Amino acid sequence: MQVIPLTPRGYCYGVVDALTLAQRVAGDPNVPRPIHVLGMIVHNRHVVNELSRQGIVTVDGADRAELLERITGGTVIFTAHGISPQVKARARDRGLTCFDATCPDVTRTHEVIAERAARGVEIVYIGKKGHPEPEGAMGVAPGHVHLVETEADLQALHLPPGPVAVVTQTTLSQWDTQALIDACRRHFPEAEVFNEICLATQERQEAVATQAGAADLVLVVGDARSNNSNRLVQVAQEIAGRPAHRIDSVEDIRPEWLAGVQTVGVTSGSSTPTQLTKEVIDYLRSLPEDGGAPPPLERRAVVRLPGAGGRARA
Repeated sequence: MQVIPLTPRGYCYGVVDALTLAQRVAGDPNVPRPIHVLGMIVHNRHVVNELSRQGIVTVDGADRAELLERITGGTVIFTAHGISPQVKARARDRGLTCFDATCPDVTRTHEVIAERAARGVEIVYIGKKGHPEPEGAMGVAPGHVHLVETEADLQALHLPPGPVAVVTQTTLSQWDTQALIDACRRHFPEAEVFNEICLATQERQEAVATQAGAADLVLVVGDARSNNSNRLVQVAQEIAGRPAHRIDSVEDIRPEWLAGVQTVGVTSGSSTPTQLTKEVIDYLRSLPEDGGAPPPLERRAVVRLPGAGGRARA
């Protein structure tokens, strides 16, 4: 089987920074125990499982403020997706030791929202409903940040008179987002627009759009909850015009997908451990050219996370 490893792929700097911070906290004997993460630090279950082996407990759910109430003491780490100022303040008021793993790109988005809202600007936030990143962003200026995922959401939106700004989640499909930005400009011609899709997300999507055309099939290695991984599948299907599947690991590859396939493009989401993608590439390359029985899958090694030599932001 011929494999095209699409480049760039895998960890972005925000994920590396968050995982480095979490491991430094876990390895510091002076940090109060227990150590909790408020939600999945990044959207990958293998990463969460490895952090659990290092003594970090993940408390996951839809509402960060409610999750925080389950943590009665010790240390809390805020995830790469960002957190509302209210939740941060509540954590400190309750005496928890806090570490912030928010991606710098998300922090910049929060700053844009805070600055515009302070001037009386209403914010139209293009994002994924139920995702923690919009939850944190909306908490920056409660009541003044309005989440829209589709043009129907935009049509149903009724804002008070005054200036409007449009801001986006960092991990969306740039093509879908541009279409919704264009719709926002039609509804609010004077709106100030901040397309906050991060560079890492754009580069990975563009790699799929431009490189996947040479493949018969595209596999995206990533967690089901990883928005950027799901968007890579969408880009492969809708922009590159290739069949594509998201897989959690090599065990998810289905033989029927490979029938008649000679070339597979492989990429991975920005929170996917490198070893998982390498196993997929190695397995595909080991498949016999004559369509014979595939080799047995080997048991996966423990996922290794980026080293703990980075900085911690308290």
